[in-house]
Amino acid sequence: MTNINLDKPRYDQSTYLGRAKHFLLLTNPLNAFASNSELEEAKRIVTEFRKSRKLPPGYDEDKLWATKYLYDSAFHPDTGEKMFVLGRMAAQAPMNTIITGCMITFYKTNAATAFWQWVNQTFNAVVNYTNRSGDAPLPTSQLIASYCAACGGALTTALYLNSKVKNMSPIYARLVPFAAVCGANFINIPMMRSGELLNGTPVFTADGTRVGESKRAAKYGIGLVCISRVLMALPGMTVTPLITSYATKRGLFCKRPAMVVPFQLFLVGLCVTFATPLCCAIFEQRASLSVDSLDPDLKERVKKNYPKVKEVYFNKGL
Repeated sequence: MTNINLDKPRYDQSTYLGRAKHFLLLTNPLNAFASNSELEEAKRIVTEFRKSRKLPPGYDEDKLWATKYLYDSAFHPDTGEKMFVLGRMAAQAPMNTIITGCMITFYKTNAATAFWQWVNQTFNAVVNYTNRSGDAPLPTSQLIASYCAACGGALTTALYLNSKVKNMSPIYARLVPFAAVCGANFINIPMMRSGELLNGTPVFTADGTRVGESKRAAKYGIGLVCISRVLMALPGMTVTPLITSYATKRGLFCKRPAMVVPFQLFLVGLCVTFATPLCCAIFEQRASLSVDSLDPDLKERVKKNYPKVKEVYFNKGL
């Protein structure tokens, strides 16, 4: 029998350093390449350990935690369902390296801008839906409407900004993709998680007792995710174009102009690999809200049934 608690992260989530360590393991890009058999084995190990509280044969604490993080990277924390591979946070680094690299490379024509913004927002929609909070399904009609609104908002923002920077310095044109992504995130994330805004997200007491669904908690959690996603995109989509612009002016690509693309992909990959976990760690995954800030009917119910409870907790999503 061991005192390892797999129901909580390995590292202290009340500190930024603890959250950063947690998300570095959770968003490890290698997790996205795990086979189905490896994921099912990880699920089996975690499930059996929770029942028996005994280390499986051949396992020590470090190996058990590595298995748990592999499990967490692929299975939704609320529903327990295996997530679509491209929607997992572990797929963020490889996918965003390719998509962001293309957005900041092919930005000069409206057609290229529209295409890569559509690809990016489609990918974001998958990620946002996959990592939603709560366990209530989103109706297909609502999902399609949300996707269309998210993509439409992103494309409109990008094309509008492109039209405004045509007579400005080239560096402004290079930064259009980031500005478009910022605006689109505040459309895409709420739209793809509109089920939570309409129906509320599950909230719990400190000991894990579910007390109801809160729309205000959903708004708060989605707002935090929007901020962290914008910050996540910031290094790769601003630092990379600035460095590339400087390198181009210094003649670095004069003899080999084709090298600008792999150069940008390398910088984006480096930024995204570290920005993803470090920005996920800005806010606690298990967010809290005071009972007084809850929806009026839920606040009344919690105060009546749980008079000593001052705060409730919920999964804010990623």
